[in-house]
Amino acid sequence: MSNIDENLAFTPATDLRELIKDKQVSSVEITELFLSRIDRLNSRLNAYLTVTSELAMDTARQADQAVARGDELGPLHGVPISIKDLQMTAGIRTTSGSLAYMDRVPEADSAVAERIRAAGSVILGKTNTPEFGLGSQSYNPVFGATGSAWNPELTSGGSSGGAASGLGTHMLPVADGSDMMGSLRNPGAFNNVIG
Repeated sequence: MSNIDENLAFTPATDLRELIKDKQVSSVEITELFLSRIDRLNSRLNAYLTVTSELAMDTARQADQAVARGDELGPLHGVPISIKDLQMTAGIRTTSGSLAYMDRVPEADSAVAERIRAAGSVILGKTNTPEFGLGSQSYNPVFGATGSAWNPELTSGGSSGGAASGLGTHMLPVADGSDMMGSLRNPGAFNNVIG
């Protein structure tokens, strides 16, 4: 990894996008920083279920090339993001936290994943959720439980608990989540982040 300032992991996603656009930092450097944090922290928290390191680095390189060419940039151009394991992602395992789908690799993106890619984001991986998103704790029979960013022994909440735990520990600057009955608000409160 390059000699990037570790404090950039605490920088808001909107600011990172501007830093990348203005060539003050590269998407590759930012992506490497967050992948390094995932490598160090995720084993204690179980926030990420699938980490897409190669895809992320390829996308980050393409993002930097687009900046160098002066292309029109999307609203999240070059910014790392995670996607909740309920969203279908082409070529990336999507289990929905269920043993029935533990090996599923969709051929097409959901509308959410499609828009995330179109915005120029760099997908770091998929985050934990209860089976089919049904529950107020991010536990499922495939991957187990996600711990809170503040105390890994405690629950991260659900159903967007993996996303919230990842945000709370700065393993990513922005995350996809969904909410039917508190699935953003509950994990947000448990991890001291905004959902």
